[in-house]
Amino acid sequence: MIKIISVFILCTGFVKLHAQEKGMLDSMIQDNRQTQKVSGAFKSTRVINAHSVEMLGKKNLDVRILHRFGMINQGIKQFFGLDQASMRMGADYGITDYITVGFGRSTFRKELDAFVKIRFLQQATGYKPIPVSVIVAGGATLWTEQSFDSIQPTIGERTSYYLQLVLGKKITSALSLQASPIVLYSSRADNVGSTNTVVALGGGGRIKFTKRMAFTFDYHHVLGPKTPGYRSPLSAGIDIETGGHVFQLHFSNAVGMNERAYIAQTTDEFFNGDIRFGFNLSRLFFIGKKSKSSGVY
Repeated sequence: MIKIISVFILCTGFVKLHAQEKGMLDSMIQDNRQTQKVSGAFKSTRVINAHSVEMLGKKNLDVRILHRFGMINQGIKQFFGLDQASMRMGADYGITDYITVGFGRSTFRKELDAFVKIRFLQQATGYKPIPVSVIVAGGATLWTEQSFDSIQPTIGERTSYYLQLVLGKKITSALSLQASPIVLYSSRADNVGSTNTVVALGGGGRIKFTKRMAFTFDYHHVLGPKTPGYRSPLSAGIDIETGGHVFQLHFSNAVGMNERAYIAQTTDEFFNGDIRFGFNLSRLFFIGKKSKSSGVY
């Protein structure tokens, strides 16, 4: 009888041990089949001027205030450009985790702008890796400044449009890069230079050097014959994250702060010293209950 009980206990223990091992094995297999989305390539939905690969989470509101001052090389008489300022105020909203819309107004030509930004792929690692994030952004700009032409321009002639593809990758926890080609179109050529269509190859990056600070840059090289007096826009600066705020302190040769203005109508040369100091302030608000997708990701 004692032998029978001993055999029963040994068999029961073996079955339990086998079940535990099987459970651990199943868990390991399941872990190996998980896919982790990569976020935080940039701390804002904009690198500086350009769209980044980041999106707003669903029901997240991003209020943005942008300032661009005069040229630093104007000297003390203009207080190194601080006596002059161009500003854009806007708000972006996450309709879903994959669709962000935005609206803004600039003092430069009293322009109104709006855009929609859609994420088609998000970088991921694990069982089904995705090497890059893919985003498409499209928007329109309307200048409302008074025209002194003898024939007043129509709304259609005052409006410009753009379509942009953004491909980005978080290479390491400290380094992110992206490419962002863009096409701008206007029925009135002088809105975007001397032609109706402007094509530019853009790029940007982020190098994180502390937990809350990073160096950022973006550049758009305008292709084809350039309108005399116009230059390709370059911006570089520092991102500072403070809770719900992101401060972007930067230097740029562009005065405009929407796609039409900074790509098609930049007239200053960065490497000739025609540099403007500026800052972007981003403040996130959560509309409704917080979720895992709250914020920028």
